Amino acid sequence: MADVLFTGTQLAYLAAASLFIVGLKQLGSPATARNGNRLGAIGMAIAIVATLLDRQILGYRDIAIGLAIGTAVGAIAAYRVAMTAMPQMVGFLNGLGGLSSSLVAIGASWHAVTALQPMAGDQNFSILLGIAIGNVTFSGSVLAFAKLQGILPGGPVVLPFQKVVDGLLLVGFVVASGMFLQDTTNLPAFAIANLISLILGVVLVLPIGGGDMPVVISLLNSLSGLAASAAGFVVQNNALVVSGALVGASGLILTQIMCKAMNRSLGSVVFGGFGGGTSSGARGPETRTTKEIDSEEAAMLLGYARSVAIVPGYGMAVAQAQHAVRELADALEKRGVEVKFAIHPVAGRMPGHMNVLLAEANVPYSQLCDMEDINAQFENVDVALVIGANDVVNPAARSDRSSPIYGMPILEVDKAKHAIAIKRGMSKGFAGVENELFFANKTSMLFGNAKEVVAQLSAALKQL
Repeated sequence: MADVLFTGTQLAYLAAASLFIVGLKQLGSPATARNGNRLGAIGMAIAIVATLLDRQILGYRDIAIGLAIGTAVGAIAAYRVAMTAMPQMVGFLNGLGGLSSSLVAIGASWHAVTALQPMAGDQNFSILLGIAIGNVTFSGSVLAFAKLQGILPGGPVVLPFQKVVDGLLLVGFVVASGMFLQDTTNLPAFAIANLISLILGVVLVLPIGGGDMPVVISLLNSLSGLAASAAGFVVQNNALVVSGALVGASGLILTQIMCKAMNRSLGSVVFGGFGGGTSSGARGPETRTTKEIDSEEAAMLLGYARSVAIVPGYGMAVAQAQHAVRELADALEKRGVEVKFAIHPVAGRMPGHMNVLLAEANVPYSQLCDMEDINAQFENVDVALVIGANDVVNPAARSDRSSPIYGMPILEVDKAKHAIAIKRGMSKGFAGVENELFFANKTSMLFGNAKEVVAQLSAALKQL
């Protein structure tokens, strides 16, 4: 009977893993993303039920209490969180995933010591991997959350002798880990390894500025998966190993895609302190002037255009203007204007941030254009409407070799026949450099809250 239950559990895990893989594949396209999410949820439900029915479960009371508390807290948090705060929530959930994996490793080690049942060498190594990756993910994610939430400054904070500190912490962790592997009852060495890994997460994320936050969120997501996989080796659970590996691999692939979109290496993101500097070659706004436009004039430009490309950025997210933007797009289409949305991979605060917001507003997938596709079309665009985007449309990335964003692929809005930029003011982007687009002759600035300004544009269109 026990063998039958074991075989049934493993088959359930295999089915869950298959659903995870198919679900991940479908998450690669906005048109199938919702179905992919459902398949992943079904797979996770199968894995959880199979685990709960496994013969190794000794009692269900504590599990039921934990499920009830976690479900209540998660449901309330998900219901209350604003879409603009979604990056913070994703980052924090990544951290909780890392913390749970670390606690599993700590609990397994504590049980082995108190029960006088030493683990095999590979399990002890997995324990160390679990606490290292899990703790770094937890403390790093909490710090990323604090930066995104505005609790801490969003720019990079580089410690004196930063690389020396990083190196000493790594050496300290290796030494403490070696002492633990030699004697798994050496709890002080184990505690030191835990503490150092927590500090490492802080010092690694602290120098990273807001410009690199989408990459950091993606990387932390990958690390949370690797921590879960390590925890799976510790407790010998195949479903945890496979699902963690899938999350780790997909997160790392996404991280590389994000780095490519910024023309930066992962090492320069983690150790470069990008996001708060200034360009040595950038000229101050006092030496140039911008051309301001009001909503009526902007509505005329948009309403009599043949094609309009809307470029959303974090300013749209802050103002929660995605629904107003959809209404504006609908109003333009009723006038026979071709409307497309130009999406930069790192616009916003997390991977796919703009896609999530526009999907919430029910913008058709067919109107969303990736950077590579839309850049080839900008020369034929009559008006490009930039809503709160900054660094991702800055032509300095092509022309200013002294700029920290030089070489980063951008949305080539400056090639459109006209550009209208909606901003609250002339503040710089995450990279801390002036946007050359805003001072171009073909660009008009429309200042104000994005939601209010877009609503004014829609109202003015109706009066044409």
